[in-house]
Amino acid sequence: MEKTNAMRILERAGAEYKVHTYEGGALSGKEVAAVLGQDPERAFKTLVTVGSPRKYYVFVIPVAAELDLKKAAKAAGEKSVEMLPQKELFPLTGYVHGGCSPLGMKKLFPTFFHETAKDGPLMMSAGKVGVQLETTFEAVKSAIPAGLCDLIRS
Repeated sequence: MEKTNAMRILERAGAEYKVHTYEGGALSGKEVAAVLGQDPERAFKTLVTVGSPRKYYVFVIPVAAELDLKKAAKAAGEKSVEMLPQKELFPLTGYVHGGCSPLGMKKLFPTFFHETAKDGPLMMSAGKVGVQLETTFEAVKSAIPAGLCDLIRS
């Protein structure tokens, strides 16, 4: 299998990861976790938001959770943030819906993981639909600057 930018970035940082693949199109994060036999609490999705004009932020949260936009804005130091329209995802990041990774976007945006990411191995997109990476928050943090905070609705 051809390496993705996310894999290359982790390798450059000397970070360990495992690759998991699945067949099919862009399934929901919960479906991907089930297909791969993974705990949905340890499977994370990547969401891109926009704050003040042309300021973008990346939030990585468990697939079964919903991003709390107020908490996200606070983490980003913004008054408010809103979800990036799906049609803008590829031009901005180089990734498609269902294959978006916090690693390897066209530009490095401020990135925040939900606080549970520190609790052990996590799964996230490798930057291609059908390919997931199993790694740790510390491994990701060795490759890109990333914060930890409470980001989900209770």
